[in-house]
Amino acid sequence: MAWIVLMISGVFEAGWAISLKLSDGFSKLWPSVSFLVLAAISFSGLAWAMRTLPAGPAYAVWTGIGAALTAVIGMVWLGDAVSALKVVSLVLIVAGVIGLNLAGSH
Repeated sequence: MAWIVLMISGVFEAGWAISLKLSDGFSKLWPSVSFLVLAAISFSGLAWAMRTLPAGPAYAVWTGIGAALTAVIGMVWLGDAVSALKVVSLVLIVAGVIGLNLAGSH
């Protein structure tokens, strides 16, 4: 169950990262509020999952999911540049997250 909570928290990490971008340096109210709410949810899930999971893999999975999803959202909806190297790098991040998840399952 901790791995599932951790992965969901990684999705919320991407949400707060995108909200932070959209807040324009906290100058826009609703993206700033969204950032605070999503960050609180994300960090709470990470903290809960780390009660039973090892710190290194848990943090790496959380940041990996958040970073990869944030990059994809940036490329798909925010106009960030797309390149073959970025796509390959995202695949490697996802492979690392899967590997850490499998390694921590026993």
